[in-house]
Amino acid sequence: MIAYERPTVTTHGGALNAMAQRCFVETFAHLYCERDLKSFLASAYGPDGLRKDLADLRFDWRVATSGGQVVGYVKTGPLGLPAPDPLPGALELKQMYVLKDWQGAGIAAELMEWAIARVGERGAPELYLSVFDHNHRAKRFYTRYGFADVGPCTFRVGDQIDDDRMWRRTL
Repeated sequence: MIAYERPTVTTHGGALNAMAQRCFVETFAHLYCERDLKSFLASAYGPDGLRKDLADLRFDWRVATSGGQVVGYVKTGPLGLPAPDPLPGALELKQMYVLKDWQGAGIAAELMEWAIARVGERGAPELYLSVFDHNHRAKRFYTRYGFADVGPCTFRVGDQIDDDRMWRRTL
């Protein structure tokens, strides 16, 4: 059984960092040299990685757990992407990760529906996200939720700069 809740720094901080690191490695490690991957993981998901945003009220979180283990999460917050002409108050889906063993179990759908509803409750007129240009599975998923490609952006992993795409959904 999957439980959904708002994570806290003390209860979920370390587990979220570990889960995000594992998920990123499972999905993208083959794209990077070891030095770049280690540098990125230490910065993004090291001991303080996700913890700082857990305590920041500008961010909303939802975590999926099974038997006390974090198996997925979503995080929304202030728009940081170089979006083309965003409407005032637009927000960003910062991250949505589901461990490989749990993909296809409906967790991503539950997290996405929660995220869209939550940013709507905050009064956001638009929701943006970025996706790796070659992540076709994610693109199909986002399309089902009404997101559309609105332009290029980049994502840095160590010294490597990847081509990403910005997607937007009007709320």
